[in-house]
Amino acid sequence: MRATKKRKEIIELLKMEYWYAKAELEFNNPFELLVATILSAQSTDVQVNKVTKDLFLVGGTPSKIAAMSVVELESRIKSIGLYKNKAKNLIGMSKILIGEYNGNVPESIDELVKLPGVGRKTANVVVSNAFNIPAIAVDTHVFRVSNRLGLAEANNVKDTEEQLMQVIEKSDWSKLHHCLIFHGRRVCKARTPMCEICNFTDKCKYYKKLSKKI
Repeated sequence: MRATKKRKEIIELLKMEYWYAKAELEFNNPFELLVATILSAQSTDVQVNKVTKDLFLVGGTPSKIAAMSVVELESRIKSIGLYKNKAKNLIGMSKILIGEYNGNVPESIDELVKLPGVGRKTANVVVSNAFNIPAIAVDTHVFRVSNRLGLAEANNVKDTEEQLMQVIEKSDWSKLHHCLIFHGRRVCKARTPMCEICNFTDKCKYYKKLSKKI
């Protein structure tokens, strides 16, 4: 995968268009971000923020989450999708942090993905936003938008991440992650992309294919 002139232009335009893009999950420390990101799977940041606003008052540390019963934690996050499984993972994850990491969230992706409920996307979000380590977390928005624009040409999340790391400067990995998410949420939506207001149509691989069908 090469950083062609066209791809570089798209990257620069994304940075200009969404210069204000940042994490929309609300957190005060790495542990809170880890919890919020685990909860965000198959949910929205808005809903997660509503839940964590109250949750973090009584469960803002590994020891506090670990001390909760599954039933109690479930009752506090039940408005979130897959809340039963997430409650078990949060308690298990908190106990491991206490037992193996002195209550601290590890800064390594390899260590993070060993925790219950933590996949590579979640790990990338945490290292990027909590520790300022360059990373590209490929969620549904990043996967969809990057492949539609032609920044990547992949059929799965893993290959998409690897290709984006090749075409985007490392110093821009974290920023572009947020830019792609913002574009996906606001314009390049899954079912009804708003191509009529998009500023990338002259460069967009998806739009060119769509135009040929019309």
